[in-house]
Amino acid sequence: MSFWLTFILIFLALRYVLPIVLRLVLTSFMRKQMRNSGFVVPPQSRPSPSPAPGEVRVDYVPPVAAEPERPRGFKGGEYVDFEEVK
Repeated sequence: MSFWLTFILIFLALRYVLPIVLRLVLTSFMRKQMRNSGFVVPPQSRPSPSPAPGEVRVDYVPPVAAEPERPRGFKGGEYVDFEEVK
């Protein structure tokens, strides 16, 4: 009887307690490693007001690359002749 009681207690500890302990240990380990490596999380800027319903706010617009110049007589891309095989 004592064997089964011990077995059940060990099983419950492994099933429910071990994941919580591992999560806490790994979290503290990762924070320590990030501090040691010099990883710095940039501070968040002050929160901007949320847009009104139906309004769109854009934080970043990438620069537009200039289109390459085309010859004056250019009417399209390259065309490749093909034969349809049945």
